[in-house]
Amino acid sequence: MKLLRVGTTGAERPALLDAEGVLRDLSGVVPDIDGALLADDAALGRIRTAAEAGELPVLDADGVRVGPPVARIGKVVCIGLNYHDHAKETGAEPPAEPVIFFKAADTVVGPYDTVLVPRGSVKTDWEVELAVVIGRTARYLGSHEEALAHVAGYAVAHDVSEREFQIERGGTWDKGKNCETFNPLGPWLVTADEVSDPQGLGLKLWVNGELRQDGSTSDQIFPVAEVVRYVSQFMTLYPGDVINTGTPAGVALGMPEPKPFLRAGDVVELEIEGLGRQRQEFKPA
Repeated sequence: MKLLRVGTTGAERPALLDAEGVLRDLSGVVPDIDGALLADDAALGRIRTAAEAGELPVLDADGVRVGPPVARIGKVVCIGLNYHDHAKETGAEPPAEPVIFFKAADTVVGPYDTVLVPRGSVKTDWEVELAVVIGRTARYLGSHEEALAHVAGYAVAHDVSEREFQIERGGTWDKGKNCETFNPLGPWLVTADEVSDPQGLGLKLWVNGELRQDGSTSDQIFPVAEVVRYVSQFMTLYPGDVINTGTPAGVALGMPEPKPFLRAGDVVELEIEGLGRQRQEFKPA
């Protein structure tokens, strides 16, 4: 299933995109798409039954805003340097274990929402990433099979970063990762049963129409199953939590000088095979 949330910010309603690409209203079946829903097999079953029976009302998609596909996200866990080609382009050694950092849940916005270039920024960068959404509480998972069984679904994430804040301003990476609007998510949450192999997905990103990133999750240093298993050794993952699993080569940071960092007025588009497409205009904060 392709689950999404539509409407004005803070007043989104749950919806489903059916096999014909028609937007369907889920508000009569479930109150929202959040961790509670993703952990509730019975509620998910009601959605499937209603969809298969053709009982879901059509929503007019014309001009409607698409919000983040998951509400009330508890935490956004991010994996750094998780593609061989990206580590190479930045001159970093491939990590021996996954590199973990966080983005605050309030950085998450819709897939077509405006992204704000922070005040004083000269090194705002782009990163297309596969997002994993957790569906069952995960603690100390023991195998890759067990890890994938705890995944509710997948989505497109844009891990926007400010490299000067991240690298040159002291401390950890958090300063460059948590600026307002720095995590567009969606358009859909695609349930795990529709993604046969999370290690076989193509990722692409364009800046002002120019292809900048063109990679595959097959190049991940730590595959999705290992990322989920590994993270669960250090923290409890709850339904609705999101893991951004890293970006392939092609970011501005890895390019020759002068590096083409983002400016207000730029347009970024990104997509992951089968998971949908995003588009953001960048404006000054």
